[in-house]
Amino acid sequence: MEQGTTDITADAVALQERDEFRAQGWLKIVSPAKVNLHLAIGQRRADGYHEAATIMHALNLHDVVYVRRKLPDDPDQSSPSVRMVSCGDVVAPDLPSCDNIAFKAVRRLSQRIGGADEGIEIRIEKNIPAQGGLGGGSSNAAAALLGVAQLWGLAPDDPTIEETARELGSDVAFFLHGGCSYYEGTGEVFVHELVPSKQALALVKPDGGVSTGEAYRTFDSNPPAVPAAIAEAARTARNACDVRLFNNLAPASETLMPELANVREWLIEQPGVVDALLCGSGATTFALCEDFGCACQVVAAARKLGYWARTTSLGSLRAMLIST
Repeated sequence: MEQGTTDITADAVALQERDEFRAQGWLKIVSPAKVNLHLAIGQRRADGYHEAATIMHALNLHDVVYVRRKLPDDPDQSSPSVRMVSCGDVVAPDLPSCDNIAFKAVRRLSQRIGGADEGIEIRIEKNIPAQGGLGGGSSNAAAALLGVAQLWGLAPDDPTIEETARELGSDVAFFLHGGCSYYEGTGEVFVHELVPSKQALALVKPDGGVSTGEAYRTFDSNPPAVPAAIAEAARTARNACDVRLFNNLAPASETLMPELANVREWLIEQPGVVDALLCGSGATTFALCEDFGCACQVVAAARKLGYWARTTSLGSLRAMLIST
């Protein structure tokens, strides 16, 4: 099947399955994507991590995560199971449950609160592409934490949830709050919120991705400095609309995958595009657009070139339980 086309029969079956699925007592949690408006990577520390200052902003593009206790006839009642489902033109990664960060989130929270029942079933409907730098896995983990917290009788604001999120990765805790915020440390230390934007944007991703580890190794071979003025402007910004796009990890990723530089340059040339930047280490590039109509035109043009592309907008979304 050509990229950008849809299998109507498969979509209809998936829709019917989801409708039947929702009637079976699951908790439903929204799981948004994000972009980094500012990503300033510093020196590699003795522990192997890098200093980082970043401004993360939630998108209105999101996965949907369902969580419930396993049914009595399930043969494995002792551990979580995770199933990821492809939606439209987004192909869900084929991962064993134990390798999924949502599985790790459930297990870690269970250990923290003293061995809660881990017989949990998780289903993730994927609208956020893998290997995109959009934080889909981290967001799914945050959503899973909220779901099992509800099942286990924890309050949504129980500090154990956020403590667990921080242990799992620098992005996971962000998705518990959403909107737009500035972080330091290794990207996990919250500093302050910014007023979120509602600006339209186009997401464009070529096939494949960039290994985050390879990107950092390439970065370390010749780390680009962060201009003091850009660092200070990001640190003092209080409104997302005032943030100048910056990512000093992008040159490393674009060296490893030159097509990313071509995508960014092509996006900047498109009518109505204000600016464009690689998402983290890639492989999605986002383009801020003058309005939603311009973003739709950019996405249509990108799809004609064979890229995965999606129109969305910046927003205040966070991982959030929306039905029981």
